[in-house]
Amino acid sequence: MDYRRLPHSSLDVSQLCLGTMTWGEQNTQSEAFAQLDYAIGKGINFIDTAEMYPVPPKAETQGETERILGNYLKSRGNRDNLVIATKVAGPGGKSDGIRDNMALDWRNIHQAVDDSLERLQIETIDLYQLHWPDRNTNFFGELFYQQQDSEKLTPIIETLEALASLISAGKIRYIGVSNETPWGVMKYLRLAEKHGLPRIISVQNPYNLLNRSFEVGMAEIAHREELPLLAYSPLAFGALTGKYMDDQWPEGARLTLFKRFARYTGSTIALEATKAYVELAREFNLSPAQMALAFVNTRQFVGSNIIGATNLEQLKENIDSIEVTLSAPLLARLNELAELYRIPCP
Repeated sequence: MDYRRLPHSSLDVSQLCLGTMTWGEQNTQSEAFAQLDYAIGKGINFIDTAEMYPVPPKAETQGETERILGNYLKSRGNRDNLVIATKVAGPGGKSDGIRDNMALDWRNIHQAVDDSLERLQIETIDLYQLHWPDRNTNFFGELFYQQQDSEKLTPIIETLEALASLISAGKIRYIGVSNETPWGVMKYLRLAEKHGLPRIISVQNPYNLLNRSFEVGMAEIAHREELPLLAYSPLAFGALTGKYMDDQWPEGARLTLFKRFARYTGSTIALEATKAYVELAREFNLSPAQMALAFVNTRQFVGSNIIGATNLEQLKENIDSIEVTLSAPLLARLNELAELYRIPCP
């Protein structure tokens, strides 16, 4: 396992990060413990969660993922060997059951951090991320930005000041953003520089063979501003494994259970692109999942690749992707497909 220093921080994170959003919904605590034991045994030291998890978000399960992780850390006594990242939810319909007012303001962020620390049973969060923006913008794969003249939002400067106070209090070490746009990222960076506030050190956005939109406006920012991507959904909710091809819906699979996550299976072009990538992997005698993950691993702007699984067999295959080297002919073919299927699933 390779480790990378996140710029502007002292955090050395593993090339692969263990995602957790199925724990408490598709996975029990014992299954989560088994995933953690295996991943850590293979060298993963970076664990990503969120106050909203598990998904899909429900009032009765909200926070359960952090509680499971906290129980694990207490049980194993290995917190100091790990980098723990979590997120505060923003306003919108994706955060039912957390707080009455979900603005990313001083009060809500302080409450969210205290609640996460209690569930995680730790004193400090290594990387604290804003799960999505507190403003009208096109995140979570939405297209067609629509101006809203009467929108309500929390000024980014207020959000940064709240986070700065939490760093001063020792409750968080570093901050990052998630599901952000180029405008939002640059605004955070410039306000921090202007006012002497904490600098964001990472951006967690979706990135995979079906969704390379990060390369359009964000990859240059990642390079020139030293702001690495923490790539989530590298298998496109499992679609890039090929398990949903030909109208197959495996029992217990995420997209079988939760049709709301149909971005990667809900259009003809997405299905055509998926089939092309799966067939290409098989042509080169590779696992489709490992080819898709290995591709993300090759990107210079990626700080860590967030993998997830609902069973150990999947987790083992995903972690073994670090041993896969993509040949020059295969990379060329991948670029040909990317030209043919221009961001079929933004």
